[in-house]
Amino acid sequence: MTGTITRSHAVVDSPVGTLTLVATDGVLSGLYMEQQRHRPPEETFGERDADPFGEAITQLGEYFAGDRTRFDLPMAMAGTEFQRRVWTQLCEIPYGETVSYGELAARLGKPSASRAVGLANGKNPIGLIVPCHRVIGSTGDLIGYGGGLPRKRFLLDFERGLRTAVV
Repeated sequence: MTGTITRSHAVVDSPVGTLTLVATDGVLSGLYMEQQRHRPPEETFGERDADPFGEAITQLGEYFAGDRTRFDLPMAMAGTEFQRRVWTQLCEIPYGETVSYGELAARLGKPSASRAVGLANGKNPIGLIVPCHRVIGSTGDLIGYGGGLPRKRFLLDFERGLRTAVV
């Protein structure tokens, strides 16, 4: 017999627009931007309740204040084994740095899987905290960001200390 899964969500403002945080059984399982590709339907987010998100909201505030370069939060990311491996590897990309999809595939021991890495990257359920914005094309071009390329550019510029960046 399986237990009931409880979902809740909170909505917070940020420099990249409104963010919706989602928890499954009290653990962060989603962070979605407005008009984000692969954003689940709102009715799947559960009741609005900020209680499970205190630490996540604090750490997001510290990040956008320029005081945090790495998030330290429990997360429950639903996906295939390969997707979870990609998402784990995303967390290893240092703040302010970028890697290409091919480099990320090589780090996973699958150098010919850059397209699969790109697909997994695009399905990242906890954007920003799991920094999929730090992955770029092999030529250095900004490609493939579910939150939109202006947000990707803002986040990369912000992390490089360009405080005048705008979305």
